[in-house]
Amino acid sequence: MVQSKTELFEEELKTQAAWFKVLAHPARLKILQYLSEANSCITGDLSEELPLGRTTVNQHIKELKEAGLIQGHIEGVRTKYCLNPEKIAEVKAVIEEFLSALNAGDYECK
Repeated sequence: MVQSKTELFEEELKTQAAWFKVLAHPARLKILQYLSEANSCITGDLSEELPLGRTTVNQHIKELKEAGLIQGHIEGVRTKYCLNPEKIAEVKAVIEEFLSALNAGDYECK
């Protein structure tokens, strides 16, 4: 049986990589930033806030929803979007853990 290259790594690294992948597009970061700055749930078309088409924005929203970073609740014909505080805390912890484990040192690479 052929083994996937990602299977060669520890679960912790695969989890970290999955979070970094979700956050790897500026549109997704902007959506998260926009929802955070709103400090409340947003009802309406988020594509009005980004320089992208509605279909593209909806695809990024879908990725963020699947990762659990945002929640969408249907109200009538519109969807209300907000951050998922538990998942935001989880991804923060994963990123902080990864970065704190890196030892950049005080040396120069020559």
